[in-house]
Amino acid sequence: MISRLGRAAALGAVTVLVVAGCAAGAGLSGSGGPDTLTVALTAKPDNLDFTRTAGAAIPQALLGNVYEGLVRVDDAGAIVPLLASSWTVSPDRTVYEFTLHRDVTFSNGASFTSDDVKFSIERVQTDWTANSPAAMAVVDRVETPRPDLARVVLTRPSNEWLFAMTGPIGAMFSPTGVTQLASTAIGTGPYTVARWNPGSELQLRANPRYWGRPPAMTTVRLRYFADATAQANALRSGGVDAIFSLGAPQLLGQFTGDPRFTVTEGTTNGEVVLSMNGAVAPFDDIRVRRAVLHAVDRNAVRATAYAGYGELIGSMVPPTDPWFEDLTGAYPFDPDRARALLAEAGTPNPVVRFDVPNLPYASAAAQVVASQLQQVGFRVRIDPVEFPAVWLDRVFTRHDYQMSVMQHVEPHDIATFGNPKYYWGYDNPAVTTLLAEADAADNAGYLTRMREVARTITDDAAADWLFLFPLLVVADSDLTGLPRNATGLAMDLTRVRRG
Repeated sequence: MISRLGRAAALGAVTVLVVAGCAAGAGLSGSGGPDTLTVALTAKPDNLDFTRTAGAAIPQALLGNVYEGLVRVDDAGAIVPLLASSWTVSPDRTVYEFTLHRDVTFSNGASFTSDDVKFSIERVQTDWTANSPAAMAVVDRVETPRPDLARVVLTRPSNEWLFAMTGPIGAMFSPTGVTQLASTAIGTGPYTVARWNPGSELQLRANPRYWGRPPAMTTVRLRYFADATAQANALRSGGVDAIFSLGAPQLLGQFTGDPRFTVTEGTTNGEVVLSMNGAVAPFDDIRVRRAVLHAVDRNAVRATAYAGYGELIGSMVPPTDPWFEDLTGAYPFDPDRARALLAEAGTPNPVVRFDVPNLPYASAAAQVVASQLQQVGFRVRIDPVEFPAVWLDRVFTRHDYQMSVMQHVEPHDIATFGNPKYYWGYDNPAVTTLLAEADAADNAGYLTRMREVARTITDDAAADWLFLFPLLVVADSDLTGLPRNATGLAMDLTRVRRG
């Protein structure tokens, strides 16, 4: 979705990663040699099925590495070919023809053809329950005139559809490889899943059937760390190769200037959002939501949660989206105004349960938010929640919450505010209409309407956008090819090598 270096955005929604495995600066992996890489994630996936399990953890590990789509987003945020060697679009923007690479096979030996494109797209429409399957509703039909040509016919023009195809819903599946998706992943990618120990480790191994250039690292181990200090200690002691999205930037000082390591700051899509369930009291009152936005000093939250790194945004739009506007001045820090709004609402001391996932940035941000809300009259009870299992069930799925905080990393996820069934509890038909008009409009109309969407959800205080999560990468100096930006959900490890 986006690409920009400097103090910028975020890692998508939910997962912090560390690449691990070799002695620092030594060029030899402690987990099996120079062609082995270990990647540690803070937020662990419960299974391997991103068609039915929400969140960024699964597609971040598997998309692009195990599963591939017709197209992908490159490091600069542009849509480029992948399983499709090229594509054309009809003048009315409703027919896409994809020419497919030949001699592509799935890891179980099945050939990849246009029939698999048809199967995969139709399966999103009928069987998917997670990761935005509604984006495929615009597809009328898929035609397969020959094995290496897939024709996708839309019901109307859509600015978002091809971009959505770079994400999870664009992943290509074989009909023979979807029976046990929670534990077995069958894709066309450069890696296969060699071992899966839930909650502990996911091991990838180079796919001997891969149709493209083989990856330099033949083994990748995804391991799970819950503590940023443990990440830093592992890197310094030679137990890991790199930290991808350092979970505690205050730890950067020990690496800066050390010739054994390189430190880079890139951009992602992750908005750290203070959600307020607009479907339940007290947040069904816009005055209470606006009181929250005036009561919270977002600079203070950013300083505490991420040592001042990241950017303030004012709406659900990273600065690298083409419709970005700086809306940070809409709700200046003003405790007196917050108290006045609570008085107008007739709830000077609202009681709020704050469900906080046990992720480092969320816990740190929640302490500041709760303290500031209490200073204007809120009575806040912080309820720590295990992530992902409990948070996804209670907050995201059942909407059994009043307030929470989470990093949302999905590209173009402003569209979630057009879905009244999403966990925000936000229902504004005007926003839903604007999003639909934007999707079908020409480029100028697209940008104009998307800016109006951003202004409207900000005016409605649909949420409080605390800051954009920065992408901080610390790596052994002999490692190259690590992603510098997170422009989509996928974490591309295929270009990582030593020397």
